Amino acid sequence: MQKIMYAGDEYLTGDAIAEALLAYSRALGDDERAEIVDIPVREDDGTVVRAKFLIGPASQLVVKGVPGVGPELEDAELVERLRQLTRGTEAPTGVQLELPVQVADDLD
Repeated sequence: MQKIMYAGDEYLTGDAIAEALLAYSRALGDDERAEIVDIPVREDDGTVVRAKFLIGPASQLVVKGVPGVGPELEDAELVERLRQLTRGTEAPTGVQLELPVQVADDLD
Protein backbone atom coordinates (compact mmCIF):
# COMPACT_ATOMS: atom_id res chain seq x y z
CA MET A 1 0.00 0.00 0.00
CA GLN A 2 1.06 3.57 -0.57
CA LYS A 3 0.23 6.74 1.33
CA ILE A 4 -0.26 9.82 -0.85
CA MET A 5 0.38 13.14 0.85
CA TYR A 6 -1.51 15.88 -0.95
CA ALA A 7 -2.75 19.32 0.09
CA GLY A 8 -1.96 18.69 3.77
CA ASP A 9 -3.86 15.40 3.96
CA GLU A 10 -2.95 11.73 3.60
CA TYR A 11 -4.65 9.11 1.41
CA LEU A 12 -4.01 5.36 1.48
CA THR A 13 -4.24 3.50 -1.84
CA GLY A 14 -2.74 0.59 -3.73
CA ASP A 15 0.83 0.52 -5.05
CA ALA A 16 -0.08 0.38 -8.74
CA ILE A 17 -2.70 3.11 -8.37
CA ALA A 18 -0.29 5.46 -6.61
CA GLU A 19 2.48 4.84 -9.16
CA ALA A 20 0.10 5.41 -12.10
CA LEU A 21 -1.19 8.63 -10.50
CA LEU A 22 2.36 9.92 -10.01
CA ALA A 23 3.37 9.09 -13.59
CA TYR A 24 0.30 10.80 -15.04
CA SER A 25 0.83 13.84 -12.80
CA ARG A 26 4.41 14.16 -14.05
CA ALA A 27 3.33 13.83 -17.68
CA LEU A 28 0.62 16.46 -17.24
CA GLY A 29 3.11 18.77 -15.55
CA ASP A 30 5.51 18.41 -18.47
CA ASP A 31 2.62 19.20 -20.83
CA GLU A 32 1.51 22.15 -18.65
CA ARG A 33 -2.00 20.76 -18.24
CA ALA A 34 -4.09 19.72 -15.28
CA GLU A 35 -6.76 17.06 -14.87
CA ILE A 36 -8.98 15.69 -12.12
CA VAL A 37 -8.41 12.02 -11.35
CA ASP A 38 -10.72 9.91 -9.18
CA ILE A 39 -9.07 7.00 -7.30
CA PRO A 40 -10.07 4.58 -4.52
CA VAL A 41 -8.61 5.29 -1.07
CA ARG A 42 -8.96 3.50 2.26
CA GLU A 43 -10.24 5.44 5.25
CA ASP A 44 -8.88 4.94 8.78
CA ASP A 45 -11.86 2.70 9.63
CA GLY A 46 -11.09 0.42 6.65
CA THR A 47 -13.85 1.57 4.34
CA VAL A 48 -12.97 2.31 0.73
CA VAL A 49 -14.12 5.61 -0.74
CA ARG A 50 -13.25 7.63 -3.84
CA ALA A 51 -11.05 10.71 -3.72
CA LYS A 52 -10.55 13.25 -6.50
CA PHE A 53 -7.11 14.75 -7.08
CA LEU A 54 -6.36 17.79 -9.20
CA ILE A 55 -3.02 16.90 -10.77
CA GLY A 56 -0.78 18.80 -13.15
CA PRO A 57 2.00 21.39 -13.17
CA ALA A 58 1.34 22.66 -9.65
CA SER A 59 0.75 19.25 -8.07
CA GLN A 60 2.84 18.45 -5.04
CA LEU A 61 2.28 14.75 -4.47
CA VAL A 62 4.42 12.70 -2.12
CA VAL A 63 4.00 8.94 -2.03
CA LYS A 64 5.52 6.56 0.48
CA GLY A 65 5.11 2.87 1.17
CA VAL A 66 3.11 1.78 4.18
CA PRO A 67 3.47 -1.91 5.13
CA GLY A 68 0.83 -4.01 6.84
CA VAL A 69 -2.28 -1.84 6.56
CA GLY A 70 -4.67 -4.40 5.16
CA PRO A 71 -5.35 -5.89 1.77
CA GLU A 72 -3.96 -4.10 -1.29
CA LEU A 73 -6.38 -1.74 -3.02
CA GLU A 74 -6.54 -2.67 -6.68
CA ASP A 75 -8.29 -1.22 -9.71
CA ALA A 76 -6.70 -2.69 -12.85
CA GLU A 77 -9.01 -0.76 -15.17
CA LEU A 78 -8.13 2.58 -13.55
CA VAL A 79 -4.39 1.81 -13.60
CA GLU A 80 -4.50 0.87 -17.29
CA ARG A 81 -6.50 4.00 -18.13
CA LEU A 82 -4.00 6.21 -16.28
CA ARG A 83 -1.12 4.48 -18.06
CA GLN A 84 -2.79 5.04 -21.43
CA LEU A 85 -3.40 8.70 -20.59
CA THR A 86 0.25 9.04 -19.53
CA ARG A 87 1.49 7.48 -22.78
CA GLY A 88 -0.85 9.70 -24.79
CA THR A 89 0.41 12.81 -22.99
CA GLU A 90 4.07 11.85 -23.36
CA ALA A 91 3.81 10.92 -27.03
CA PRO A 92 0.65 12.43 -28.49
CA THR A 93 -0.45 11.09 -31.81
CA GLY A 94 -1.26 13.59 -34.50
CA VAL A 95 -3.58 13.40 -37.42
CA GLN A 96 -1.80 12.24 -40.53
CA LEU A 97 -2.10 14.86 -43.24
CA GLU A 98 -2.43 13.91 -46.86
CA LEU A 99 -0.57 16.19 -49.19
CA PRO A 100 -1.98 17.06 -52.60
CA VAL A 101 -0.31 14.97 -55.31
CA GLN A 102 1.53 18.01 -56.74
CA VAL A 103 3.06 18.91 -53.33
CA ALA A 104 4.05 15.27 -52.68
CA ASP A 105 5.72 15.12 -56.12
CA ASP A 106 7.61 18.37 -55.43
CA LEU A 107 8.97 16.90 -52.19
CA ASP A 108 10.50 13.89 -53.98
